[in-house]
Amino acid sequence: MPASKPVDDFDMVVFGATGDLTLRKLIPALYHRFRDGQFGAACRIIGAARSDLTDDSYRARASKALQEHVKPADLPADTLAAFLQVVFYARVDGSKPDGWEQMQAVFRNAADRVRVFYLATSPDLYGAVCKNLAAQNLVTPKSRVVLEKPIGHDLASARQVIADVGCVFTEEQTYRIDHFLGKETVQNLLALRFANVIFERLWNTDVIDHVQITVGETVGVESRGDYYDHSGALRDMVQNHLLQLLCLLAMEAPLSLAADALRDEKLKVLRALKPIAPHEVSHQTVRGQYVSGAVGGKSVDGYQKDLQAGRSEKGEHAPSETETFVAIKAEVRTWRWANVPFYLRTGKRLPEKVSEVVIQFRDVPVAVFPREAGDIQPNRLVIRLQPEEGIMLGMMSKDPGPGGLRLRPADLDISFEQAFSLRYPDSYERLLMDTVRGNATLFMRRDEVEAAWLWIEPILDAWKASGDRPRPYAAGSWGPTAAIALIERDGRTWHEKLE
Repeated sequence: MPASKPVDDFDMVVFGATGDLTLRKLIPALYHRFRDGQFGAACRIIGAARSDLTDDSYRARASKALQEHVKPADLPADTLAAFLQVVFYARVDGSKPDGWEQMQAVFRNAADRVRVFYLATSPDLYGAVCKNLAAQNLVTPKSRVVLEKPIGHDLASARQVIADVGCVFTEEQTYRIDHFLGKETVQNLLALRFANVIFERLWNTDVIDHVQITVGETVGVESRGDYYDHSGALRDMVQNHLLQLLCLLAMEAPLSLAADALRDEKLKVLRALKPIAPHEVSHQTVRGQYVSGAVGGKSVDGYQKDLQAGRSEKGEHAPSETETFVAIKAEVRTWRWANVPFYLRTGKRLPEKVSEVVIQFRDVPVAVFPREAGDIQPNRLVIRLQPEEGIMLGMMSKDPGPGGLRLRPADLDISFEQAFSLRYPDSYERLLMDTVRGNATLFMRRDEVEAAWLWIEPILDAWKASGDRPRPYAAGSWGPTAAIALIERDGRTWHEKLE
């Protein structure tokens, strides 16, 4: 990895320290930043949860998590041991006003350094945790709070969460994290558009036919039944991840890369999204729920059975109408994007784990080649966010050799990990260090959250009012057949194969 600029000494408190997100993502991300020298032994990572653990027993959990989620070659024993010495534990229930003695002891002699409070908890607890932090006098001018999505489950609840947290932390101290924005390939969208004139001059309705954004998962509900069944794919993925990608693709050039300059332009895109009226929802959206099928050659259950296995509470439950798949045709009402539809889709139990953006260019205006030379396919730019982050440009080329002129598609394919010969960092690595630096560029501002809900909520309301159930689709397929019809009725087709 290229040398990273060290950050100032900090304390990072992670509420929900024994949860999956912390052990699978946050601890490994912090380890890699420590290993690369971005912070040192003077910093502290404090896990906070209700479990009765000691520093040593929590370090043992952290060590086990690192051995599971970090490559052995990146985990030398001396570095692991040094990292574990900056890991501590404080037993506390962040939602209750008492029992903060261990946390108070942690900060007794550390008033003048950056404090990052990472809330890897249920969003329902955000307000209570923040108010208790304030009541315990633990919030300083150098404090920041990091909020995981979702921010609310609709516009009203989002505004309530924003207000509750805002009673304690200013907007400048609040970091609403979307790990998609920390991916190197997502950030590379800015470089692709604004550092390469050949693309920016083509980035408009004159040349682009349509845009596709796909985020597919092969997994089902797993252990997230309680959360997911109250969320669904629209809230869990579209309201944040997919709309943020759409913003980066459709935004105008910011005046600078300063946080508010960039977020101002994203907000303009969200406000330019054409509202989907209730009578249009059935034609411009598709929601589905997977049934049993096969993924990767392995038979899997449908959502209803997965849901029961993934719930923490016992007892029987009514059949769920939660969607595990969403496809939407969106429109951005600006001169640049007039008549360029954006097709969004995301789902669980799809054939591939893939996140990609497809920029489909228009056909050539006149075919000057003879018919026997072959069909001319329009250019296509595919930006792969995962797996194997990279960019592929599909273009037409002459087939080498004698015997007449023959055309065939050829790809210019760049794999970032191979091109730059380095370990590709996880998105949380950058985002965690950005919170320490106080750099909010890759985090959502409150008006972005509200604007996204303003567009999403009418879709939710129309689905509820219709009384229709999500359309079934077999696990291992690309969703309901209605999702295919959504795009093919416009004379287009989904891009379903990674080149």
